[in-house]
Amino acid sequence: MTWHNWGRSESANPVRVVTPASPDEVATAIADARRDGLTVKPIGAGHSFTGIAVADGVQLNLSRLSGLLGVDPELQQVTLAAGTHLHEVPALLAPHGLAMQNLGDIDAQTIAGATSTGTHGTGAAFGGLATQIVAVTLVTATGETLRIDSSHELFSAARLGLGALGVLVDITVQCVPAFKLSAVEQPEPLAGVLESFLERSAAPDHFEFYWFPHTTTALTKTNTRLPASSESAPLGGFKRWVDDEFMSNTVFSWVCGVGRALPAAIPSINRLASHLTGDRTFTDVSTSVFTTVRRVRFREMEYALPVEAIPHAVREIEELIARKNWRISFPLEVRVAAPDDIWLSTAYGRRTGYIAVHRYYKEDHHEYFRAVEQIFRTHGGRPHWGKIHYRDSSDFASLYPRFGDFLAAREKLDPDRVFANAYLSRVLGP
Repeated sequence: MTWHNWGRSESANPVRVVTPASPDEVATAIADARRDGLTVKPIGAGHSFTGIAVADGVQLNLSRLSGLLGVDPELQQVTLAAGTHLHEVPALLAPHGLAMQNLGDIDAQTIAGATSTGTHGTGAAFGGLATQIVAVTLVTATGETLRIDSSHELFSAARLGLGALGVLVDITVQCVPAFKLSAVEQPEPLAGVLESFLERSAAPDHFEFYWFPHTTTALTKTNTRLPASSESAPLGGFKRWVDDEFMSNTVFSWVCGVGRALPAAIPSINRLASHLTGDRTFTDVSTSVFTTVRRVRFREMEYALPVEAIPHAVREIEELIARKNWRISFPLEVRVAAPDDIWLSTAYGRRTGYIAVHRYYKEDHHEYFRAVEQIFRTHGGRPHWGKIHYRDSSDFASLYPRFGDFLAAREKLDPDRVFANAYLSRVLGP
């Protein structure tokens, strides 16, 4: 059986696939793999664009480890099985009046896969998903089950472990009372958005923008947190379908196909898109505002930069595209996050801005991504672990002050590299 990730950038032909239904079955699968001299890799939704989940030996499908395992209403903490998809979480939390503090714009991932790769949303006062985690349960290479919380020496490694330390089987999340978001989405001149970016990104609860290359317009999204009791003003069903399904998926799929066949048409198409999308105001429950459905397949590279470098980097990418005379149909996405202390977090120790670049999955992305990556490198950028990049372990000691500590944790928990694959060998070393 050949496995493909969502973006069709990676594939694998594992020796066998195991679908455990309990931590004990995970431990048994690991023991069986070691007996047969095979490596082990758990998979979630396959939404990483790197080879982080590629399994050449035993592929652990965690889909049977799913659902809500426990709730502590006093602490507002919930424990979720590792294979629970993020899009399943709102319905699990709603009866308890809880929500996740922040989310990215895609919720197809499993919670274990999302935290293991450093998934994040936007908001200058809010960290990535891993910062919401208060404990994990990890099955190690020896079959030992470790409960790791803030008192454990490996807490800052296990919350964002790249799948290199063991297999996560459950995750305890610090939630918040359910809330709503007031959303304002509108087109604005790109020059003004970049000029005011540091102030704009810090003032509201959540701010981000998209920029379609070959245009002078940014599509801004500003979300303000409101109590759950606030009056809702959701998008109508037809309006949401037109914007989020028909325009963003059906029409955009056609646009990508036309752009691939007729690249010269892309600038005109992008200018039209920047006028037809992203102009609406509504208030709804948080998950209905944070997340969107993405059906058009693409490849993505995203880098974390010091937040003050973001305007300069966007301008440099704009100049690069013009100089190379490229035709890029997919927009750039720009977000922000608070600093944290998680060893391999892209926001470790600094206020962070993110720039993501994309290409349609049927187009060759390498030339564009490699050139943009050089811009990111000049600004001290750290690549997203689950998105395409061309860095290796020799780069990361200077980018992550605690990189050596993480390698020591890996050596302690997996000295025989049961959980290794080609990607981890590249980014962490053999």
